[in-house]
Amino acid sequence: MNALNGGSKAGSQMRVLGVDPAAVGPTGYGIVDSDGRNCQMLHYGALRVSAARQKESSGAALQDIHELMCRLIREFAPTALAVESVFTALNIRTALRLSEVRGVVLLAASQHGLAVHSYSPREVKACVAGYGHADKRQIQLMVRALLSMAETPEPADAADALAIALCHLQTEQARLRYGLPDTKSLAKSRVVPLATAPARNVTRLPSLRIESTR
Repeated sequence: MNALNGGSKAGSQMRVLGVDPAAVGPTGYGIVDSDGRNCQMLHYGALRVSAARQKESSGAALQDIHELMCRLIREFAPTALAVESVFTALNIRTALRLSEVRGVVLLAASQHGLAVHSYSPREVKACVAGYGHADKRQIQLMVRALLSMAETPEPADAADALAIALCHLQTEQARLRYGLPDTKSLAKSRVVPLATAPARNVTRLPSLRIESTR
């Protein structure tokens, strides 16, 4: 396929592991190669942890997801990992569960020295489908077209993971082309030591309500 950013120069080889973490249901994953002009799907799928496995212990599902991430990183040697951010959720419990799944994904990346980049669902949809409120079917069809796939990627969780990988490829190619700062990387800490942090007035903000955009 033609890369999302057609103006990028060839030779900029990138391999991205996209991950769509799920609080309930399968965790999608997809690996996409890019040389700066063309993108190619290498592998994709979704991990569904059985109910019996989840009953073994509270961390059984997280262990399986972590092992999957480690195996994919070792087998395909991606240059970056792109993951969907916990931007919105149906409720606090779902957000916390998503955070747990993201946590083991980030842990696997850190253990293998892999840079991690985070994108909101709306950013991914706007990048791949041109519309921030695209539904899952539209994302599946656009991913199939952009990657010149013979079949529509199933399940939708896997298509979402491929879309996340494509989103990062477009973002990174644009950043490199125009010399923009990397604002999506989770590798750099923005914490200011308390000893050197300037004093500032504290403003109490109203509590936020978490709602779903899906």
